[in-house]
Amino acid sequence: MKSVLLVGLGRFGRRVAEKLYEMNHQVMAIDRKEERVDAILPFVTNAQIGDSTNPDFLMALGIRNFDFCIVAIGDNFQSSLETTSLLKELGAGLVVSRAASDVHAKFLLKNGADEIVYPERQLAEWTAIRYSADHILDYIELDDEHAIFEVHVPGEWIGKTVGELDVRKKYSLNILAVKEDGILNLAIAPETAITASQTMLVLGTMKQLQKVFHI
Repeated sequence: MKSVLLVGLGRFGRRVAEKLYEMNHQVMAIDRKEERVDAILPFVTNAQIGDSTNPDFLMALGIRNFDFCIVAIGDNFQSSLETTSLLKELGAGLVVSRAASDVHAKFLLKNGADEIVYPERQLAEWTAIRYSADHILDYIELDDEHAIFEVHVPGEWIGKTVGELDVRKKYSLNILAVKEDGILNLAIAPETAITASQTMLVLGTMKQLQKVFHI
């Protein structure tokens, strides 16, 4: 369990709070708008109405006591920048800030952010890849070159075992798991048979994945 300070309770911030709640983390949430704070109370340990650009307000929260801070402000970049800078000045160990563009990210990183998230960009990229290919159900980008894709089983792979397919040798891909009826099987062995009712989680370079699965 970690202690998290979440600043900004718009749609993105609210979803972050709900997920942290599901994971049983302790969350202190703050926002300037009373209605947002009231709405998030069931999902956080504590919440306060306040101005995160006010040093006295932030100082009273005991910034050093949080394992990490998330600046989820999306409607006011100046406030996001000032909040990020103040959190670092007050001793925050890890500050993760939301950015809408590379320019925003550049300024945030120069002013105290340790990590940057791009929710709109990441969702846009996921949507483009997910819906432009018939075989792709989901994907996780690991870096600029590698990703994990959940894919339908190609017709010519149905009924064969992992050993018979030998995709690691043929395509430099790794079958990490198979999923059927929502149940994930990570115990992949050479004798694991691939069926039409399954989907597969496959790890590899974007280039090879695109080539094999016609993305």
